[in-house]
Amino acid sequence: MLARVTSAAVLGIDAYLVDVETDIANGLPTFATVGLPHGAVKEGRERVNAAIQNSGRLFPLKRITVNLAPADVRKEGSAFDLPIALGVLGATEQADVSGLAGWVVLGELGLDGDIRPVRGALSMALVAQAAGCAGLILPAANVREAAVVEGLDVRGAASLAEVMGHLDGGPPLARIQVDVGALFAERLTGDVDFAEVKGQAHAKRALEVAAAGSHNILMVGPPGSGKTMLARRLPSILPAMSLAEALETTKIHSVAGLLPVGESLIATRPFRAPHHTISDAGLIGGGSYPRPGEVSLAHHGVLFLDELPEFRRNVLEVLRQPMEDGAVTLSRAATTLSFPARFMLAAAMNPCPCGFHGDAVRACVCGETAVRRYLARVSGPLLDRIDLHLEVPAVRYRELADDTCSEPSAAIRERVGRARQVQQERFAARRGVHANAHMSPRDLRACCRLTDGADARLRTAIVRLGLSARAYHRTLKIARTIADLAGAASIEPAHVSEAIQYRTLDRDRPAA
Repeated sequence: MLARVTSAAVLGIDAYLVDVETDIANGLPTFATVGLPHGAVKEGRERVNAAIQNSGRLFPLKRITVNLAPADVRKEGSAFDLPIALGVLGATEQADVSGLAGWVVLGELGLDGDIRPVRGALSMALVAQAAGCAGLILPAANVREAAVVEGLDVRGAASLAEVMGHLDGGPPLARIQVDVGALFAERLTGDVDFAEVKGQAHAKRALEVAAAGSHNILMVGPPGSGKTMLARRLPSILPAMSLAEALETTKIHSVAGLLPVGESLIATRPFRAPHHTISDAGLIGGGSYPRPGEVSLAHHGVLFLDELPEFRRNVLEVLRQPMEDGAVTLSRAATTLSFPARFMLAAAMNPCPCGFHGDAVRACVCGETAVRRYLARVSGPLLDRIDLHLEVPAVRYRELADDTCSEPSAAIRERVGRARQVQQERFAARRGVHANAHMSPRDLRACCRLTDGADARLRTAIVRLGLSARAYHRTLKIARTIADLAGAASIEPAHVSEAIQYRTLDRDRPAA
């Protein structure tokens, strides 16, 4: 006999529906899975066999053929265990699977019949909703993740026996619903706050500008000056995530297997801080069957690279394309996949190998050649893609001992939110542009109107500093963001002057 159960699989970060067709015929006992199954899918036959028998049902000693359609797309993962088991039970008339018409079923089986969590549950729930499916049956551990999708009947099961009881008219599987608004409200307050940072008023202002325009930022300063502390608080002043942003970010983390069990939605901006020993594949993604890397896991959030010159040169250079395009395309022999990677880059570095070049208190022990060689580890093209270059000096004692509370993140986030709202209205008709940092040269001409004084000041700075064309565009974008924070329609001379201050390395970087 033949039984059909609908399931789903993940390709990249998106999912597609899969028809699981199970045919049982007389002949020597065999279990064949066709339709380009990967290793974990093929191994599922052993889990299905044990789970069925340990759930009190009979596993047929016949010729079993399982087809996963479409057959020309490679299938991987263990989510097909449950639909295959139900297909076997339906084909042997041990369960009535006709009630699963229009439902998507997925889950990994343990040998005792328990249903274990799978990756990509949110992506599969979204494709089920888009296809107009009636509902989704999946592991109980994934049910809150899938339940954030509106208009979809989501049911969780802890074991194969529970699903069979549901199909046989026993206790129905409970329908789960999630209050998305409550999830965002729970995560509105973070663990870190700018009120904890002593001094560094100039650095806080620069981070506010970076957050307001989604600009990349590089902080240069001696050890212990607070660069890492400032970077870790950058997400706390970014605007709250929209539901669309939260869903896309959660999809990436779910596919990568990094969504905590029982977690339903990533409602706060991600902050990723990989170690400097990371490989290029770990940073942008890779593998024979590509997986998302750190730049994609930081999508809609912050990617923090501490000790920037300590990263291998080839690792840093692969950042250039995703920083420009907001996406990563990985081509392999088996497939070509694209992962979103619209992140803010926050980087930190010392001014020299010892860390005290230019320090007013401690003397630098590095020679000029060592300083040049150290700074040359970060290429000019990569620096040009970082909008703000910020000097972070050591904090003085009286600032550390001051008991006065600094401005909290909530107050800064409110100003940033107002500036972002102005940009969203400005770019409403421009596809793919959501903040000033994403503007193209054509957008710059249309949106960056300079007064006569501002134009003269920018022209003087470009000539004296010898800025590149990309640095000129970055300065314009920063000035536009500063004007947005000030509520100004046009860019004034003061806005240009402040923007030029944030291009430190264009003035001071020694020749390699």
